[in-house]
Amino acid sequence: MQTVRTLRNRLFAAGSLVILLLVVPVRAHAASKEIIELQTQVQQLLDMVQRLQSTMDSRFGVLQNLAQQTADNATQMSAAVNALQQKINAQNDAVNGKLDTASGQAQALNDSVDELKSRVAKLDKSIQDLQAQLQNIQNPPQTSPTPAAAPPPGAEPPSSTPPSAAVPSSIQSPPLRETFQAGVRDYNAAKYDVAAGEFQDVLHFYPMDDLAGSAHFYLGEIDLKRSKLSDAVKDYNAVLEGFPGNAKAPAAQLHKGTALLQMGRKDAGIHELRLLIQRHPQTPEAAQARSKLNGLGAKISQTTHSSTPE
Repeated sequence: MQTVRTLRNRLFAAGSLVILLLVVPVRAHAASKEIIELQTQVQQLLDMVQRLQSTMDSRFGVLQNLAQQTADNATQMSAAVNALQQKINAQNDAVNGKLDTASGQAQALNDSVDELKSRVAKLDKSIQDLQAQLQNIQNPPQTSPTPAAAPPPGAEPPSSTPPSAAVPSSIQSPPLRETFQAGVRDYNAAKYDVAAGEFQDVLHFYPMDDLAGSAHFYLGEIDLKRSKLSDAVKDYNAVLEGFPGNAKAPAAQLHKGTALLQMGRKDAGIHELRLLIQRHPQTPEAAQARSKLNGLGAKISQTTHSSTPE
């Protein structure tokens, strides 16, 4: 009994061993199949990831190319806009320069017309003065004859022929050039009263001579040194209006502008300095006018020139 039981136990153990041996390969085979399927799926996922990565790289390359093209187009557009802006600025500067030139020419023409009118008026006055002098010479004033004294007894009677009337001698004009040069010497020696009298003689006896314009200028210089600014401006105006071609005209306009600035008439002074630069651009006085305008912070030229009262 015991033997049968032992044999049965051994047979059960052997059967269990056989079953175990049969079952283990089946499970191992099933596990190997699942692993192979899992590896296949993983490989498929890796392939999909690689394809996705390739697609992403391709699209990123396209986007990068588009971005580069956009940046290049923007750069070209900016360069074109800058070039167009520079061209517009250059055209505006050219137009403004032409407008300034045209305005300056128009103003100079107006000034020339005003100067011509002033000279014509002075010429008319001189002609009227000459006509008055001619009339005085042709019709001298009648003087009452002085009664002759009675002759003493026994003396011969005087001749019936009346004595010739005495003609008053006219005031002799001083020599022009010598008088003017004497005035300049006295001015340089600071003898302003004497110099002013000599320049006044030039104006009185030779009002239409070109040296009269220079005499006006020196009178303006004397008034300027005496701080008679208003009188100095009048003297300089006499040079600019009556003798615009005089060699002292640029200096007269410069000193007129300086006097106006000292009087507090800044706009009028700046106007005169600009006129000086337009009329006599290459003179040393024009260079001084430019320096004064720069010091005042004013532009050398202006688009519109308004007539400033003097």
